[in-house]
Amino acid sequence: MRILGHGYPDFDLKGARVLITGAGRGIGQSTAELFAAKGSEVVIADVDTVAAETAAAAIGAQAYELDVRSRGQWDKVIADLGRVDILVNNAGVMPAGPFLDEPDVVGQATMDINVWGLIHGMRAVAPGMIERGRGHIVNVASLAGKIPVAGLAVYNASKFAAVGLSAATRLEFAPQGVSVSCVLPSAVRTRLSSGLTLGHGMPTVDPEDVAAAIARTVTTRKAEVAVPNYLAPIDVALAAAPERAVRLVRRLFDGDRALHPADEKTRAAYEEQVRSIS
Repeated sequence: MRILGHGYPDFDLKGARVLITGAGRGIGQSTAELFAAKGSEVVIADVDTVAAETAAAAIGAQAYELDVRSRGQWDKVIADLGRVDILVNNAGVMPAGPFLDEPDVVGQATMDINVWGLIHGMRAVAPGMIERGRGHIVNVASLAGKIPVAGLAVYNASKFAAVGLSAATRLEFAPQGVSVSCVLPSAVRTRLSSGLTLGHGMPTVDPEDVAAAIARTVTTRKAEVAVPNYLAPIDVALAAAPERAVRLVRRLFDGDRALHPADEKTRAAYEEQVRSIS
């Protein structure tokens, strides 16, 4: 077994078993397609079984129904699969709007999916990786895990938690040869951002861009990766800047856009989907 410069055991993507959550569409689906193109054995997991099976059929992958909030479902999937070389914890939701207006059930679902989904996944998969002495876990967070945004308070909380969880477990698992990377995209053109204003100073990326960053972490094993990469120092700069200057920057880039959807009907439809899974 080769130990590369990053200090972790190497493994070839060709033939590696990659489990991706929320892979029926969006970032997860693009990630599944990319790993499949590299010769990996891809497993698509999604709470939407139709989407999972459709995405899997297109690339010759396996499909599983998985509500990431359920540890029992996680355990069943892993018991059936056995070995998982790479876990991509991608499933997530992003409700938007005033903090005081958000129903408790929506906030609970956000924390359960965006935080407990990662915890359950890592606890289900990591023991096998540790036993084998190698493995890689990618938690898809967001730059909202570093930068607060008005109108995304609970989402912010969930992604800040995802960043901290990734950093702490990385320290714990490293001696056993298992790496943990956290990918932090800016606004992504998926249904999570549907109805919100994109662009206008806010860097916006496509699912394929995030998928490429996820795949690169298998080689680099970097702790954190911003997408686009040039945004990596932004959180440090904002933390050090005077609050008055930060407020000015937010006004220039329409920092309150999550409070005022550009397409209220489309946004309302997405918010209703989040409520329906609560």
